[in-house]
Amino acid sequence: MKKKIIGFGASISTTSINKAFAAYALTFFPEYEVELVDLNDFAVPVFSVDLEKEHFPETAKAFLAKIAETDIIICSMSEHNRNWTAAFKSLFDWCSRINLELLQQKPILLMSTSPGGYGAQNSLNIALKVFPQFGGNILESFALPKFYDNFDSAQGIKDEALLAEFKKQVSNFKNKLNEVN
Repeated sequence: MKKKIIGFGASISTTSINKAFAAYALTFFPEYEVELVDLNDFAVPVFSVDLEKEHFPETAKAFLAKIAETDIIICSMSEHNRNWTAAFKSLFDWCSRINLELLQQKPILLMSTSPGGYGAQNSLNIALKVFPQFGGNILESFALPKFYDNFDSAQGIKDEALLAEFKKQVSNFKNKLNEVN
């Protein structure tokens, strides 16, 4: 039975470049059952303790269930104003109130991209620090700068040096997966 791997961009934009980048990364895992997850399917209100007293959103519970049923996570962090998107932060907050170990020790390939030259590394760096505190087992990370210059929907990563680095990180990730399994 094939292991399951989910990928998602940490954004609810219908034209999310991070969702496109996660979809691309999934193509490097043909040996797995892959699923591209749309965070719009897990929309939650902005987290507040007042709302928490009333109930937990069913969509947050469904996202935790999606994580529970997978073996591996590929997450591409979007960035708004040098931080996580509000939508992802609220989903993360709601899920952490239900299960503090919301990432459930799943191996994670953590990525990011943006139109700018830093490749959303601010958001990525926050996730590198925060995810392990919530059950995230980050095995590798990669940031793709200047998405529109370096990525093509048909070709993928166009820049040869960036493609070589990305393939190296994917290979390292797979090697570490073999070590933990």
